[in-house]
Amino acid sequence: MTELLLIIYCALLGSGVGFLAGLLGIGGGLVIVPILSIILLHFAILPPDQVVIVAIATSLASILFTSTSSAIAHHKNGNVPWDLAPWIMTGVALGALISGFLAALLPANVVRIVFAVSVALIALKMFYSSTQKDNAKTRNMPNNVVLTFLTTITGGLSAMIGIGGGALLVPLLTFFSLDMKKAIGCASACGIVIALFGSIGYITSGSSYLSISDGFAGFVYLPALFGIVCTSWFTAPLGAKATHHLPVPTIKKIFSVLLLAMATNMAMS
Repeated sequence: MTELLLIIYCALLGSGVGFLAGLLGIGGGLVIVPILSIILLHFAILPPDQVVIVAIATSLASILFTSTSSAIAHHKNGNVPWDLAPWIMTGVALGALISGFLAALLPANVVRIVFAVSVALIALKMFYSSTQKDNAKTRNMPNNVVLTFLTTITGGLSAMIGIGGGALLVPLLTFFSLDMKKAIGCASACGIVIALFGSIGYITSGSSYLSISDGFAGFVYLPALFGIVCTSWFTAPLGAKATHHLPVPTIKKIFSVLLLAMATNMAMS
């Protein structure tokens, strides 16, 4: 009964996360990690010092499905720049794989603080960017080697805090004058790569800590993963379509305030 109730909670979480993933290209991890941490603590699934890393790993695994659904929708709308995507995907794959192993070696408090600080900075950047008019200078995209290096860094940080990378990739790509919709579409496609390689790292490094017989694949908690994915897969395309109809800047402002509240709560918990 406990496991069923947990799955229901995660399914509700997944429905909102999927929509946000498609709408803002964020992958959903910014929301999944703090809320899933609360759910895991509520049901006493595992010791408190392992809750955050399990939430991060499970978030990444769920993003593999959410980003796939979102990327398919953005591809159909012609919003994925495939001339740039292979170089960006190479960078985020390297960063995510390294980060998945590294996070298991860090103390739980360090991982929690890194997540909270990163989310707070992302929220502030999101709020600030939503208030600015589109009058920035035109900047050329860097060469492929530099682009791969920059995205290795973003991929590593994204995997460490359990997000699909959109919150970091979209500002980076729009800084180099890539159209916002194409940046979101590219971030959705790269979220697949970050989630895949990051999950490999978390599953491999967590296999000596948690058992499959208890519902874990490494640090990934499978019942929570199922609950999130069973709804987020269907709501992500709805979010992608909504980018053409909803006031995204206004939504970004509201969402950034919520992120700041969640980051503060996690830092103080």
